[in-house]
Amino acid sequence: MIQWDGTRVLLVGGSSEIGLAIVRRIASERPVRPYLLGRDGARLAGAATALERSGCARAELDLVDAEDLDSHAAAIARAFERSGGFELVVLAVGVLGAQQGLDADPAQAAEVMRVNFAGCGSLLLHCLRALRGQGRGTVVVLSSVAAERPRAGNAIYGAAKAGLDALAQGLADGTAGSGVRVLVVRPGFVRTRMTAGLAPAPMATTPEQVAEATVTALGGRANTVWVPGRLRYVFAVLRHLPRPLYRRLPL
Repeated sequence: MIQWDGTRVLLVGGSSEIGLAIVRRIASERPVRPYLLGRDGARLAGAATALERSGCARAELDLVDAEDLDSHAAAIARAFERSGGFELVVLAVGVLGAQQGLDADPAQAAEVMRVNFAGCGSLLLHCLRALRGQGRGTVVVLSSVAAERPRAGNAIYGAAKAGLDALAQGLADGTAGSGVRVLVVRPGFVRTRMTAGLAPAPMATTPEQVAEATVTALGGRANTVWVPGRLRYVFAVLRHLPRPLYRRLPL
């Protein structure tokens, strides 16, 4: 069971399937008043309607583009002002793409790095400042197992997620004792729109399974959660494999 009080949830990346699954899972235990931030107004409206059907209060909506760093401060401040603050922020911004490594389209590679690290990192900083200002709250940062040790096939995505993951971990240490908590979630392959058409990796999971693990972790003291949990042990080995051997793995 969730141990913190409150119903106000800010979902940054408001049409994210994983983010929405987390909101729905919380709503299965208590009333939730969501606030959805994203770059596509039509998708946000559809997400809000689906959340309302699942039992949430009517969501407030606002637009923000992860690549427009200059707009982030105002968008986050506006969300906190309109809602009177949040108990939980779920940061679910991200794009896949650029899976060809060195041969990836340069524009697509740059977008993956801008959105997944620079943009998402900027939004994380603004959210944490706002939570620190109100004196309490939790940020859930959706990272990836790819952040632990990027592989040749997803070097660009993995590196961008590694940057975000490292930033979140460092900020978690920096906010310790302030009443603000950072929970980093590292899923493996998740079956979503974003991964449609890709061959599922071993131990593939679903948005609902990620949501269940996340909400369980919110009730404890963990700073990082792996989904599924056994990936923690897999990567404990992969992290220390000599590079010549790691290169030969069919990852």
